Amino acid sequence: MEIIKLGLDELKPYEKNAKRHTDEQIQHIINSIERFGMNDPIGIWGEKNVIVEGHGRLMAAKKLGMEKVPVIHLDHLTDEQRRAYALAHNRTAELSEWDDVVKELELQGIKEIDMSRFGFDPT
Repeated sequence: MEIIKLGLDELKPYEKNAKRHTDEQIQHIINSIERFGMNDPIGIWGEKNVIVEGHGRLMAAKKLGMEKVPVIHLDHLTDEQRRAYALAHNRTAELSEWDDVVKELELQGIKEIDMSRFGFDPT
């Protein structure tokens, strides 16, 4: 898959997107983009560039005043596959769990980056 950049006005949010994003979550995405860059392209489909996955990243990009964002075309999917993938993509992330021991060890090794900006408890 090729990553390209498109203007925000060229992307069309999917009107039946089942995932909701809180202001707090969007702020965490903004913080991540500001600190690390936009390293996760938005998945789009069809001639109208309908967003399959990445609505939160689009919202963050708009708040940041970005003009273009990285995207990947998912045109190899049928309409049914696109719908299923959008749900599966979000669900699989929800179902994963943290290994708390490993997470804490990783957090202890991060000294110069405020991880609370990404939703981690600083204690």
